Amino acid sequence: MSESEHSWYSEEDVQREVTELEQKSATAARIFDLRRIIGGLFVVYGIIVTIAGITDSDAEIARAQGININLWTGIGMLLLGLFFLAWLKLRPTPPPVELPPEAGDAEGE
Repeated sequence: MSESEHSWYSEEDVQREVTELEQKSATAARIFDLRRIIGGLFVVYGIIVTIAGITDSDAEIARAQGININLWTGIGMLLLGLFFLAWLKLRPTPPPVELPPEAGDAEGE
């Protein structure tokens, strides 16, 4: 293939496409941050297991050698989930860096 076969793509077109794809990728990374997913699931499951621990009967606690394992596990899951969500809030994924337009782009349009 010769260079003339690829002449319909200018360097500016390629650079613009790359920049758009990088911005879309960064946005998707922020939306689907694993800390949000893991934290949310641990909070939901922690609430369910904590409620199960609160409503455990004495017979169920006796089977676990006197330890209300559902309650303690639920509280641990809640704390871990809240840790992940706090981490996400305190240290969010940085937004994509906006590159300043090059001087040559304004002249070419």
